[in-house]
Amino acid sequence: MGTAARRGQFAGLDEVMDRRDYETAGWPPAVVASVFQTGLNLMRDLEQKKVRTVGVDCNGQNPGFRSRYGRSYLCPNPDKEPEAWVEFMVSLAEAMGERPVLIAASDIFVSAIGRHAARLKGHYIFSERGCTLQAALATKETQYALARQNGLPSPAAEYVRSTAELEAFAAKARFPVLLKPRHQREWQALPAGHLLQTQKTVSAQSAEELRAHYATVSQWVPEAVVQEEIVGPDSAKYCYLAVYAQTGERLGACVVHELRAYPLLYGCATLVRPVVDEEIDRVCDNFLRSLGYVGLCEIEVKRDARDGRVLLIEVNPRFSGTGDSAKYTGVETGYLHYLDLAGRTSQPMEPTNFDFQHMMLVADLAAFPRYRALGQTTWGQWLDSLKGTLKFFDFDPGDFNNARRTAVKGARALLGGLWHSKGGN
Repeated sequence: MGTAARRGQFAGLDEVMDRRDYETAGWPPAVVASVFQTGLNLMRDLEQKKVRTVGVDCNGQNPGFRSRYGRSYLCPNPDKEPEAWVEFMVSLAEAMGERPVLIAASDIFVSAIGRHAARLKGHYIFSERGCTLQAALATKETQYALARQNGLPSPAAEYVRSTAELEAFAAKARFPVLLKPRHQREWQALPAGHLLQTQKTVSAQSAEELRAHYATVSQWVPEAVVQEEIVGPDSAKYCYLAVYAQTGERLGACVVHELRAYPLLYGCATLVRPVVDEEIDRVCDNFLRSLGYVGLCEIEVKRDARDGRVLLIEVNPRFSGTGDSAKYTGVETGYLHYLDLAGRTSQPMEPTNFDFQHMMLVADLAAFPRYRALGQTTWGQWLDSLKGTLKFFDFDPGDFNNARRTAVKGARALLGGLWHSKGGN
């Protein structure tokens, strides 16, 4: 692709690259792969540190395309058009005129960077060793195997590709059992209206129910992970949020306690607060150090109500939604990762602020009617939980276009949930 064509494809890029008012103008720029709210928050954090930042995504509806932060470009889908995606990424780097730091903020790009690291490394700055391991951890079948091999306590789990393999696991499993896709996007690609299309996992109380769930998806996606469920409420879950340098040093980490989730039990945390939990910190840190991990990571764990053991739910080897809360503790994981890759020295950070709660506004407003209908909270308890300092994943008044959409979407989620639950209990 010629210079003129690249300029046409990446309109506005010169403005980003020529930010003379940034004291970091001599530092490499950053490219954030994914401009869903998760990646957009990372772009915001880097922009606020005066790092020249652009985003890429294959979904033009994501909020980065209407944000004031950085500039975002629509790229091919790396799963469906891998060659076109690599060519796009190379062209972007060439148009920028220097090697940018490349950071993934969604699983699809974690996998893509891992697959194409050899072709990207001459154009981008990233840890080739780190991205290979991250790509392995991004799939459920390999992350549970790595957890068992490296001392991270995990529930019994297996990768299955057929009904026969599913039956073999069910014969020895302790129910309830979860059925999960290797990547969430595999179920998102199920036919429109499929009951599991929007789910990250589904629970089965018996072998018969597990078999029935698998039958609904195996025609399209026969590969899946089955895992013994960790019993307990959403409030038994925690997240370890950390970043590791290319030297293996831990640059920063914190632990947050999950208070609510959506969908209930099996969804993403919607409200968290920072805590000190030495056991979770030690277990997760030992696991990542044993792997020689480099980069950003979120590890979600849960204390099983039956025996109190801390067990793995999942590893997200990237900047994550819950990971957005780390910066408010004083541990700026995304910026620390950028500094490490850019060759800029930084001192490790420790959490210093524990006086806030971090909320995914739309998801929490959607979750409340369900908790209320099930008798797990009341209006008073819910309102009490919102007292004090709140930090939002998806509501930033400084980013007006997205804040307005979030407010409208959140109100609809709350009112629609209350209507469908007929007012709850």
